[in-house]
Amino acid sequence: MDFTNKITPRENYLRHLKGDDPQYICAVEHYTGKPMFDRAFGFHGTQSPGEFKDNWGVTWVLEPGQPAAVPFTTEQNKVIKDITKWDKYIDVPWPSKMKIDWAPHEAQAQAHDRKNQLLYLSMPRGLFEMTHALMGFEDALANYLEEPEAMGELLDVLTEFKLECLKLICDHIKPDIIQIHDDWGNKKSLFVSPDTWRKILKPRWARIYAYMHERGVIVQHHADCICEPITPDMAEIGVDVWQGVIPQNNIKWIQKEVGKKMALQGGVDSAVIEDGTTINEAAIRKEVRRSIDEYCAPGNFIPAHPNHPLNKAISPIIADEYDTYGEHYFDRLKGRM
Repeated sequence: MDFTNKITPRENYLRHLKGDDPQYICAVEHYTGKPMFDRAFGFHGTQSPGEFKDNWGVTWVLEPGQPAAVPFTTEQNKVIKDITKWDKYIDVPWPSKMKIDWAPHEAQAQAHDRKNQLLYLSMPRGLFEMTHALMGFEDALANYLEEPEAMGELLDVLTEFKLECLKLICDHIKPDIIQIHDDWGNKKSLFVSPDTWRKILKPRWARIYAYMHERGVIVQHHADCICEPITPDMAEIGVDVWQGVIPQNNIKWIQKEVGKKMALQGGVDSAVIEDGTTINEAAIRKEVRRSIDEYCAPGNFIPAHPNHPLNKAISPIIADEYDTYGEHYFDRLKGRM
């Protein structure tokens, strides 16, 4: 997209976020450029294909051709084997005790074009994801129900860990927006009940979001799953924009329910645009246009793919359709074209 005689992508994103008369729709890459990652803490291990352990002792596997590594937790290698004795199993890699060379990260931040783009940092692995990585998914779900007190104690430590990470990131990099990953469900439901989420996870996330706001950071929470039952709670505790909204959620209801309290980013149905190894360009463009037409008129909606397509050849088509169909969307909406 040619941004000549347009407001900057940075300003346009902020207008989307606030529901304050955005000028155009474009591919989200224009808003931030290349994202930064919180790799200063050694949290992700290697990014090369294969098996590795992170600094918590969690085993990960990155398969060739896959977009990201995933936990490979078994009965033999899981870190926490008994949640009631969780403190016996983990040695927290506190960021404040690490010797971190911030120079390359600061240089990347200083080189960023903040005038035109937001400085965006991605922080994968939120609280829920960390718990199931440490003990396995089945144990985690059982422990949220059967041992909520012990899980709460563990989550308090994980929260303090995240807060230390955020403090150092804000001190050294000063990002405009941080995306934190924590998938709380699948395409059909939440992993735990809304009441369990509210009792155990909500207060810990509220602390994290509050600190981010204290540091002047926009809170972008990534969850490409069902979150519909707790979206009013997400808005209440400070999520500025929920990124990863899939259309299996009732997006129109959510927009009415949260209004301008929380923006939504996503809307494209991955199942429609990504069908095996084939690429149907017409279907991809049709789905992008549908997401714009159905969700953008009420405002506080940023059209985007909820996650990273497995087939990388799809991404340029999506981006081009946002740029071409979205450039004059608001002019058409207001009858100026």
